[in-house]
Amino acid sequence: MWLTLFPGSLTPRPSLAGRHDCDVAIVGGGFTGLWTAYYLKRHQPDLRVVVLEREIVGYGPSGRNGGWAVGGLSGSPAAYGCSPGDARVARALAATHAAIDEIGAVVAREQIDCGFLKAGALTLATSGPQWQRLRARDADAEAVGHETPDGWLLSAAETAAMVDAPALRGGRYTPHAARIDPARLARGLGAACERHGVTIHERTAVTALSPGRVDTAGGGGLRAGAVIRATESYTTQLRGAARSYLPLYSLMIATEPLGEAVWAQLRWRDGLLVDDRHHLFFYAQRTSDGRIAIGGRGAPYRLRRPIDAANERNAEVRARLIATLRRTFPQAADAEVTHHWGGPLAAPRDWSMGIDFDRSSGMGAAGGYTGHGVAASNIAGATLADLILRRDSDLVTLPWVGHQSRRWEPEPLRFLASRAIVGTLGSADRYEDASDRPARRVRLLRPFLPPAH
Repeated sequence: MWLTLFPGSLTPRPSLAGRHDCDVAIVGGGFTGLWTAYYLKRHQPDLRVVVLEREIVGYGPSGRNGGWAVGGLSGSPAAYGCSPGDARVARALAATHAAIDEIGAVVAREQIDCGFLKAGALTLATSGPQWQRLRARDADAEAVGHETPDGWLLSAAETAAMVDAPALRGGRYTPHAARIDPARLARGLGAACERHGVTIHERTAVTALSPGRVDTAGGGGLRAGAVIRATESYTTQLRGAARSYLPLYSLMIATEPLGEAVWAQLRWRDGLLVDDRHHLFFYAQRTSDGRIAIGGRGAPYRLRRPIDAANERNAEVRARLIATLRRTFPQAADAEVTHHWGGPLAAPRDWSMGIDFDRSSGMGAAGGYTGHGVAASNIAGATLADLILRRDSDLVTLPWVGHQSRRWEPEPLRFLASRAIVGTLGSADRYEDASDRPARRVRLLRPFLPPAH
């Protein structure tokens, strides 16, 4: 939907022809690559920075996601070698909160019209087990030891005052979240990079990366002092990197624009993000043109082509999302669903993001955001820029810098595990909704699941 409704031109920029020299070559024209390029040129304007993109800027998950710029760790403290009360965890979480404001500052400075509105995020609990998980999430947040809490619990009445949904048991609100139109942000950020002197080549497929060199289809390429891989889930399509991530599809639907009377019935203020505490949770936003855009996990993992255009739509997931829309927001039950789409996110084996730059080889990479990519990619881009330029900043000391996840198991084990996880979580949700009791079967999957969102 985001790219379909984008008001500007989507005509591809010229492809790279021949071989050229630059200071920094960035592979990937999504948020990670664009933020890296942007901060490099902001800090050192004379640097020669080139971004290579196989499709067009914002084609991948950066232009397909739910438009949630929200704080929160992309991973678990344990994966980063931290205890829950470790001061490094508090610093890392604070950095994700700061990233929301930083995105807003860049949007304002560069005049990017992407519907940015920081109105917070509300998590709904509509069953006893969901309320238990939400309270546990709140207790975990308190254990981090913030001077200022990252959010707070709400009673059922307080929650209903923000969004009038049926069967509410309570909720949790965080102010550290903003609504965006992701395609407009990606396209606008690409244009801002060019204004600062970054060169972007689209429709340029990279075939190999190595120290000081990027090769492209047709025999072209770049010679560079630093080479940055910013390909996230598409990393799995590079030679020898198939098991670096588990590419999981998250799918979305969107309604037609709703009238003000419907929004008044919903009590849903503009910009507020809404999700819930099902195991296969939904995430939704009120778009700047008055639609409900709602998404969720659960798309089947395909053994032979885990990343493929055929995976971007699924009738079963579409039906589940429509049912979720009508159950949670019955005031909008009659609205026409006008769009259905999806995109792949990168899940590392330990579900924890990593940012790395090796000065000896000049090779760097970032990714593994597990659905937190809008804010996490901003941090990653700023961090990579500081690492490349040897800037002694707080960002380069955060726990995910230098973190590397082990590889996923080979196929078909990864395929079987992913199918089992989705099937078990779906059945657990159905059991909890029917019985109002926690599903014990989820405990068997704990070693394979991401930290609670």
